[in-house]
This record gives sequence, C-alpha cells and structure tokens, in this order.
Amino acid sequence: MSDTTNRERRTQHDLVVVLQQPALPHYRVPVFRKLAQRDGLELEVIYSDVVGLLNAPADGFKATHSVTRHLPGGMFWDSGQVRAVRRRADVAILSWNIRYLSLIPALLRARWRGVGTVLWGHGYSKNETNLRLWVRRRVTRLATAVLFYNKLEAKRFVTAEGEAENVFVAPNSLDQTAIRVASTSWASDAERLAQFRRLNDLDSRPTVLFVSRLERENRLEILLRASAMLVRDFPRLRVVVVGDGWGRPVAEEMARECGLEQMVRFLGPIYDEEEIAPWFLSADVFCYPANIGLSLLHAFGYGVPVVTSDRLEKQNPEIEALRPGDNGLLYSDGDPKALAHALAAVLGDAHLRERLSHGALETARHQYTVTTMVDGMEAAIRYAAAAKCRTAQEDGDGPLENKP
Repeated sequence: MSDTTNRERRTQHDLVVVLQQPALPHYRVPVFRKLAQRDGLELEVIYSDVVGLLNAPADGFKATHSVTRHLPGGMFWDSGQVRAVRRRADVAILSWNIRYLSLIPALLRARWRGVGTVLWGHGYSKNETNLRLWVRRRVTRLATAVLFYNKLEAKRFVTAEGEAENVFVAPNSLDQTAIRVASTSWASDAERLAQFRRLNDLDSRPTVLFVSRLERENRLEILLRASAMLVRDFPRLRVVVVGDGWGRPVAEEMARECGLEQMVRFLGPIYDEEEIAPWFLSADVFCYPANIGLSLLHAFGYGVPVVTSDRLEKQNPEIEALRPGDNGLLYSDGDPKALAHALAAVLGDAHLRERLSHGALETARHQYTVTTMVDGMEAAIRYAAAAKCRTAQEDGDGPLENKP
C-alpha cells in the first residue's frame, strides 16, 4: 500500500492494528472477525504455527503467516513480532511470552517508529519462578499497554506495579453461535434426542462428560478413580470421554483395572458441533480434573455445570468464569475422594443441578461473550494509539500520521 494511501487512511481516523499470535486456531477467528468489524479499525493478523494446534482460515480479516524458529533452551524467535511493528501500523498487539527472544527487539523497534504496543497474554506461568515473573513484568515497561485474559491477574499486576491506567482485560471467551445452533437443533426434536440416548445407553443414567485431549496435565486418572467410588451410590453411572492423545491407552487400561469397562466410554475425538451436541445435552455434569480452559465455556454453553480443581494457579485464565455454587463446583486438587464427593453432590441433587445449569447458561451467553472480549481489546488499542499520539506531540513531532 502506498504512503499516500496510508496518509489518506489515517486522516480518516482509521487505526491500523497488527495483531501477532503464535497460531490462528478456529476459536480465535470469530474474535478477530468482530474486532475487524469495529469502526475505525483496520486489522491484520500475523500468525505462526504451534505443534498440535491446527491453523484455521482467516474469515473477515487479513492474515499473513510468519515463521517461528525454535532456539536452544526452549526459546523462540518469531519474525512476525518484528514485522508487526512496521511503519504503517498504529498499534501492534504482541503475544506476551518471554520465551520469545524476538519480543524485546520488537518492542524497542516500536518505540523508535512511534508504534503503540499492547502486550496480550496470561500474565502468569503455571510453573512460576521469581526470575520469570520479574522478567515478564520488566518487559511490560517497554510496552504502551498490557492486556490480560482475566481480571484476577490484572488486579495482581496493578497491585505489584502500582499502575492501572494502561492495564486492560479482555475476558477470554468462546463464540457460542455454533453451540446455540447445534443445541437448538437437538433440543427442538425431543424424539431425536431421546433416540440418541437410547442408542447410546444414556437413558436414565447419571452421566459425567469429559471432552479434551488426553494429556498428562488434564489428570483424567483422577476422574477414573473418583468414578470407581461413585459407582457404589450410582450403580448406573456413565462416564463419557471424548478426545484422543498419548494418554488414551493408559486411561483405558486404568478403567479396566478399576472395573469400569462397562461404565466408561472412550469415543475418540469429535470436532463437529452438531455431532458432539447430544453428548453435552445428555450429560448431568462436565468434569475436567485439572488444567481447564475454554472447555469450561463450551460446557457452559450447553448449560452443563462444571466440576474442576480448586488449585486455581494451575488452571487457565477461563477458570475465573467458574463461580462455585452458581455454575459449578471445585474439589480439593488431586484428591479422587473429594472429586467423587463433588460429582455426587451434582448427580444426586436435581435442584442443585438445575441451579448450576441456569448459572452456566447465563455465564456463557451474557457474561463471557466475544463482544465483551473484543470490547477489552478495543479499549487497549485506542489507549495505546492515543498514548503514542500524545507522546509524539509532547516531543514536538506533531501527530503520528504526519511523521515521515
């Protein structure tokens, strides 16, 4: 695009926003599409590749691919971070990950070029150390603004750093459109859903659902041990496991050892929302023993209460959406007996289930929405653009759009 076109665009008050991400997963596409639709914003996404995570086609926004180099010591260099702060950008949103050695050069380059920067990320590590925390927070001093996934980490940051003006929150959310469509499609045809339950032996059975990759950090073995205890009070119990991964053979062997062959079903991965919907609609509770993320909002979208670990610092930012007693329950981390007790509370109390289900739907449909998430992103973008404009004027350089 020519310099003349750039000046014309900026004169029209359009902000050019370049958003760098390590990947472009399908659940981010609706978020970036809605951000691109905001008045006065022109969005470009630069993304790379993450092992085990498929990139989705861009829809409604411009996207370009970058290359991430893997370096010794578990470090990375993402060319997209440096590209994001090129001259035509007004604001660059950069992935806030200190393992990317390209991050500090990108921030320094942005300062030199007069580009506003927003660091976007968790703001914490599940394996936190004092050094890692110190470096992560020092890096923020090179940025114009910081953008968190949840309010809790934002508050901790403000308390530690003593600054609030440039701190923003975009609550990590899941687009509920496909969930609503699939849920309505099944729920509106009572006979079809009843037939599904009969064919899959779910009729009149208390049902616990797990949906995710079968990886070590998700601790499926705790659910299996808890299920062996639950069977005593719920002999018709059904546990449905949707997903695949290296841990599946281990989990299947544990189910056999616990005598749960007839009660636990391993379905493998299901990616189509219409196909997975009846499993959610047939579940009484969604159990994710540890490390829960957007799966929490997936279950909430179907009105299914969630039970997960109370060790919040080992969870993903979406855990903030869970309010014990309102839309789910927490159990004492790593304790199968405590998990069995929490699951039994939901399975054995229809009134509690109904209340938690209502709370789950309210949370997904009215609180943790893509619109709310994009509102937080836009606020950070406009702050970063205005702050850089003020800095340029104070330095005597005039508005950014007039800089050579």
